Amino acid sequence: MKVDLSTHNSTLTTLSRITLFICGLGLLVVLFAPIWRIDLMAPQYPEGLRLLIYANNLAGNVDIINGLNHYIGMKTLHADDFVEFKVLPYIIVFFSICFIAVAIAAKRKWMNILFVLFVAFGILAMVDFWRWEYSYGHDLNPDAAIKVPGMAYQPPLIGYKQLLNFGAWSVPDIGGWIFIAVGALLLSAVVYEWRRRKKIITQFGTTPLWFIGVLTLALTGCSTDPEPIRTGQDNCNFCKMTISDKRFGAEIVTQKGKIYKFDDAHCLNAFMDSNKVGKAEIAGVYFTDFIQPHELTNVEQAYFLQSPKLKSPMNGNIAAFSREDSLTKMLPQYPGFKITWEDVQK
Repeated sequence: MKVDLSTHNSTLTTLSRITLFICGLGLLVVLFAPIWRIDLMAPQYPEGLRLLIYANNLAGNVDIINGLNHYIGMKTLHADDFVEFKVLPYIIVFFSICFIAVAIAAKRKWMNILFVLFVAFGILAMVDFWRWEYSYGHDLNPDAAIKVPGMAYQPPLIGYKQLLNFGAWSVPDIGGWIFIAVGALLLSAVVYEWRRRKKIITQFGTTPLWFIGVLTLALTGCSTDPEPIRTGQDNCNFCKMTISDKRFGAEIVTQKGKIYKFDDAHCLNAFMDSNKVGKAEIAGVYFTDFIQPHELTNVEQAYFLQSPKLKSPMNGNIAAFSREDSLTKMLPQYPGFKITWEDVQK
């Protein structure tokens, strides 16, 4: 009997159809869960402030944040001012119906079109979010009580950023992670069906679809790599002063990818002694190379020099080097002692 392979290859497998159906139902949950959140930390608010962004509303410490924004000239946040809150729920419902419809129709072509539309929506949403943050961070009232020349207050699109004495942390919330999971599962279904059509029998092709989705999420998770210290822009997370000499800079990176920056070994040690971040939460501690301050070296591979001649910003007077011979070459100019990371922490 002759089999029509073209028709067979254009039809989705049961596994892909179930995946799409679950994604469609998952998107409905986004209507009731916060999609994004912005956390603000400052000494006067040790418990932190939080802005929650839903599909159609704002929640959290909105009134307190609006009160603080008034002093620096930022516009107040009101859900009624955002057209996105009026259309976003309908867009979510639209995609939910599309996922379920494609699952029922079981057409691979329709799934590919849905994938392109969903990715385009995700990109457009992030661009719109950045535009909103830029507008609120730069369009300031010139008659504000607090004015810092050249200062803007745009929150980070994603990740961490220091804004005066506030540390701002912008990350997806429950609804946002559902969006990411739906995108990852849709991508895995597209790849799975494409490989099935090409009849490539590989380990990837026989991997369960749910595992591919989980693996995709894991690969897009929080990075624990350090980031460059920006002189004149980054503030020390302990003394709150702007980092002016990156030769003595240091960083702590947590297991969740949050980064704390310091202008001196003294500030880093004081921060660690405060137990604001537990030792079990720390993924790595880094110092800038005194010779090449654009490079960051893990303390486990670093060599340290302590000398009163170094005159670091907070008088820690400790410099780090990625190579021992580089430290040795600096001893005539900065006479002192070679010390270990354990000595630095004392």
